[in-house]
Amino acid sequence: MVAVTGALALTATACGSKPKDDDKGATPSAGASGGGANAAGFTACMVTDQGGVDDRSFNASSWKALQDAQKNLGIQIKKADSKTENDYVPNLDSMVGQNCNVIVAVGGLMAKATSAAAAKNPNQKFIIVDSTSEGQNIKGLEYNTAQAAFMGGYLAAAQSKTGKVGTFGGKRIQPVTIYMDGFWEGVQYYNQQKGKNVQVLGWDENNQGGGQFADKFDSPADGQRIAKDLISQGADIIHPVAGATGTGAAAEAQQSGRADIVWVDVDGYESANQYKDVMLSTVTKAITDSLYIAIQETLNNQYSTKPYLGTLANNGTGLAPFHDFDSQVTAETKAELEKIKQDIVAGKIAIKSPNQPKAS
Repeated sequence: MVAVTGALALTATACGSKPKDDDKGATPSAGASGGGANAAGFTACMVTDQGGVDDRSFNASSWKALQDAQKNLGIQIKKADSKTENDYVPNLDSMVGQNCNVIVAVGGLMAKATSAAAAKNPNQKFIIVDSTSEGQNIKGLEYNTAQAAFMGGYLAAAQSKTGKVGTFGGKRIQPVTIYMDGFWEGVQYYNQQKGKNVQVLGWDENNQGGGQFADKFDSPADGQRIAKDLISQGADIIHPVAGATGTGAAAEAQQSGRADIVWVDVDGYESANQYKDVMLSTVTKAITDSLYIAIQETLNNQYSTKPYLGTLANNGTGLAPFHDFDSQVTAETKAELEKIKQDIVAGKIAIKSPNQPKAS
């Protein structure tokens, strides 16, 4: 297996080995790498969310799954780019009309449009990233990123020199606020354990109606504006959960020299490497690997709507390596992060985020 054997590398934490898979979210076996004789006649299609496949985040991770499937399985791939939410319905309808064997909808914002398309086309198979399974023809891929974001928040608190860290979202939706919840909880845990008072700017899990949001996933200018504001308030580590908008935060951190970044979805040190000098770490989710496997299962006539749930236990979410910051993260902090991971997996640390997937 070529693409999927990289699953461990994609989401392995910076401070520990892979734990054993659990029984409800484990990455399934991918089987052989070849697609068989029917692969050439199989087409996987994708409709992006706002930000497109160059967002260095969830759209990019999803598109890579299709590209890997094309390369390794021999299938055909197509995509339609959504510039606004108004594009979801026509883009999905367009893909239905192009005889796609499976249509991938990227992002929780597309849930309503995908449900409508699936209802109108009961024989069409759909996969949706960051939303739940529904009916007989929508397979959901979800990730409990609050678990790994808890570790990201603890890391940020441990590394902060100002005693203030910040976070903001692209939109106030569950796949975004789940990260922010976990990050906030991790900072609170650090304070509890260390007798400190590191503040989180931009989000409070106890006030789900508040917080800082750009209301866009495709506006680096807004991300830079928000990051500049957070830095002016004293935040020296920022956790942007905003797709391409987040690159503006990385740019501001780099230009100001006053902050570092905890990125999301896919290792920012690699995906947004022009900002690698400010990438402390990334809270990852295994979109590429889990989506690749779902496409391969569909190709092999094994499609099902059994939901996938990525967790720390099955490496469906994790904390990326510290890369250039590795020497700045103490051995003590690394050991504490590994212990936190083990305790979350064992249930000794309870994640309280109300935005966790219902299967959690």
